[in-house]
Amino acid sequence: MNEGPSIELLMARYQQGDLAAAGALVRHLSPQLHRFFLMQFFSRRHADDLLQETWMRIHQARQTYRPGQPLLPWLYAIARHTRIDHYRKTGRMEARELPLEEHSRVAGDAAASGVPDVEALLATLPESQREVVVMLKVGDMSLEEVARATSSSVGAVKQKAHRAYESLRARLRGSRAGKQV
Repeated sequence: MNEGPSIELLMARYQQGDLAAAGALVRHLSPQLHRFFLMQFFSRRHADDLLQETWMRIHQARQTYRPGQPLLPWLYAIARHTRIDHYRKTGRMEARELPLEEHSRVAGDAAASGVPDVEALLATLPESQREVVVMLKVGDMSLEEVARATSSSVGAVKQKAHRAYESLRARLRGSRAGKQV
């Protein structure tokens, strides 16, 4: 299966003004970035806004990418800073709250299916742990790439991931035990 040029090559061509490469890059990476934002917020509207803002920032900063370097850490660093700036602008409460109707629908869907709601589970994690898990599992990034994107050491990323996995396992065990009673 021919997947076409690598994302790094597409980015290098985008830097040189190739609009087709820019479009291909947006089409290829937008779903991944959108999932990153959806895992951070329950609101699709916020995720959509953040995705659009991230692509605007990528466009503005495209000349700072160094061809030959991995693209995902550079890209996720921009996405991460966009999300942080969003928190600062809107405040943490507004970013995490759901309208009552949407919250009850989401909770009802998860409860009706008997399957734990992954987004709700991730929302219980501290922000830094949730961010690492989303980059590793949703973004399919390596430990080194996550470390670069979060300006952390690989050891710190491993520690955050380990603590997040332990917390998620405990919550899943607790939810299963509650259903057996």
